[in-house]
Amino acid sequence: MGSIRNVGFRARLWGALCGGALVLTGCGTGTDAVAQGGTFEFVSPDGQVEIHYAEEERKPVAELAGPDLLDPDQTIGLADYEGEVVILNTWGQWCAPCRTEVDDLQRLHEEFEPQGATVLGINLRDPNRDKPVDFVRDNSVTYPSIWDPTNRVVGALRGFPTSIVPATLLLDRQHRVASVYLAEITDYQLRDVVAELVADDAGVTS
Repeated sequence: MGSIRNVGFRARLWGALCGGALVLTGCGTGTDAVAQGGTFEFVSPDGQVEIHYAEEERKPVAELAGPDLLDPDQTIGLADYEGEVVILNTWGQWCAPCRTEVDDLQRLHEEFEPQGATVLGINLRDPNRDKPVDFVRDNSVTYPSIWDPTNRVVGALRGFPTSIVPATLLLDRQHRVASVYLAEITDYQLRDVVAELVADDAGVTS
């Protein structure tokens, strides 16, 4: 089973996770967010907002791709980052915690990109593309984002709670889920975990 840590989960978040609006498996009983099968499938985290998986427990995410937020005529996706550690982050310019954590994500991107890691955003529920584009430019964000106003792209993360924004998944170099964060993150919080993924998986591309 994955290693699960309680980080001050709030009752209203758990209520949302168990609500009918979310497609979750085994809500209230599961303790592991990787279901049986070949690819990652999110199930109830049993009230936790931070979940970590040992290497032998990890499952790869299904391929996901969509229009580049800054250039919707171009398609970007996980396949563009083969062999890299990916910090996959769902966000919206309308989301206050997303505005808070964007600087942390940018710092992580700048620190770890030379080591073979990237942040890849998925911009959710922003039908007017100009607003998230302005947000990216105003905050000097250099990592890419997929524009996903209808949640079609993020649907590849089977059962993942798209109503919880922001959320972050750490993918190892094989794009298997190593950690899940269902809350705002900080660079301090993720730095050691990302560094470990980069170091542990260095041999994958050598």
